Amino acid sequence: MAYATKANLIARFGEEELIQLTDRADPAMGAIDDAVLTAAMSRADALVDSYLRVRYTVPLSPVPAEVAHQAEGIARRYLYDDGAPEGVQALYDEAIAWLKDCQAGRVLLDAATTTAATGTGSVGGAEFAESVNDFAEAY
Repeated sequence: MAYATKANLIARFGEEELIQLTDRADPAMGAIDDAVLTAAMSRADALVDSYLRVRYTVPLSPVPAEVAHQAEGIARRYLYDDGAPEGVQALYDEAIAWLKDCQAGRVLLDAATTTAATGTGSVGGAEFAESVNDFAEAY
């Protein structure tokens, strides 16, 4: 399931920007090139999953709104081959920081967690659950 969608990218960043970033035909088509956009969205989804799979079963379904929001910023950054504007890069950097917080458990999503994330399991018939102190200071 895609996190960033064409409809959401158009709503958030505008169709004109997406045309400018994806229409690489010569002569220009004057429309969003779905293949280019899909490639950027797929890369963004893969990056999001690479961070979240440590704690969550991916792909996430349903997609939490905050995940879709971050994936949109990542996909947009991927549409800029080089030299993304400062604001576009800032959204990307914000998304990566947020994903790192999800990975570390500082941000929790309403999604199915992996066994490794919950620290549950069994050994020799005995079941266990790892205790996590979210308020402990990290050194």
